[in-house]
Amino acid sequence: MSDVAIEVYGLVKKYAGRAVVDGVSFSAGRGRLLALLGPNGAGKTTTVEICEGYRRPDAGRVRVLGLDPVADHARLAPMLGVMLQQGGVYPSAKPLEVLRLFASFFADPVPPDQLLDRMGLRAVAGTPYRRLSGGQQQRLSMALAVIGRPSVAFLDEPTTGLDPQARAEVWELVSELRTEGGCVVLTTHSMEEAERLADDVVIIDGGKVIAAGTPAALTGATQRVMSFDAPPAQDIDGLAAALPPGCTVTQPRRGHFVIAGAVDPAAVAAATAWCAAAGVVAENLRVEARSLEDVFLDLTGRELRP
Repeated sequence: MSDVAIEVYGLVKKYAGRAVVDGVSFSAGRGRLLALLGPNGAGKTTTVEICEGYRRPDAGRVRVLGLDPVADHARLAPMLGVMLQQGGVYPSAKPLEVLRLFASFFADPVPPDQLLDRMGLRAVAGTPYRRLSGGQQQRLSMALAVIGRPSVAFLDEPTTGLDPQARAEVWELVSELRTEGGCVVLTTHSMEEAERLADDVVIIDGGKVIAAGTPAALTGATQRVMSFDAPPAQDIDGLAAALPPGCTVTQPRRGHFVIAGAVDPAAVAAATAWCAAAGVVAENLRVEARSLEDVFLDLTGRELRP
């Protein structure tokens, strides 16, 4: 059995002649979580829907557990778990009855009552879906995605609207799926969630893969960010010249300086010496590891998308 659960190569999907997915390639392994990240409209949802077998690609090759998601959908569906960002349950359906219905679709499901208790839905077991809170609906959707013990689970924004306790339980379920050898594909706008859970990350923008790798590789093991506040009328070019090679400096807002790159003790000393020479104090000075959010914003830009 191959260790690769999902293979996507040269994937293309067009709408009205425009490629919303334009040559996307990546793979995801068994027992690993891949976070598929990108701004709104980047092509993430279309890519995932093709992997799930709900859309046909215009070009490229997709295999999930060695099967074509469209041609082999009937064989593949029992091995998949899918959590939509919203909806997917009839408004009048009740949590326990819909869990029992979904359980009937699989040969070895997780007992519905077990998931009902684990996701904190026992008190609303007989409440129509439309009357559940947003968090309760989200927890039910997660339960439905894992009830069939999927070999591959596609989770779309699984913790949106959840309180910390529910979020922790969802993360625990995700970890169990991986431990049992399942492959998880997570789409999320929470960079903290992706950095915490993901074994591998693929960032898509404009229908293309613009970065891929482990969170550590993308953020850079030696890459740090130093920030401090000082009076804005300072010679930022002089600061840049004083820093060691491999460091860059920006002033994203007046009086707030950010140094990125190989921020080592020499870089910290150079920045504080520059402040001393200018007769100013570096306030709120912090040195932090570069985050996945920093990488994401550097690659996709900081301007708002329509």
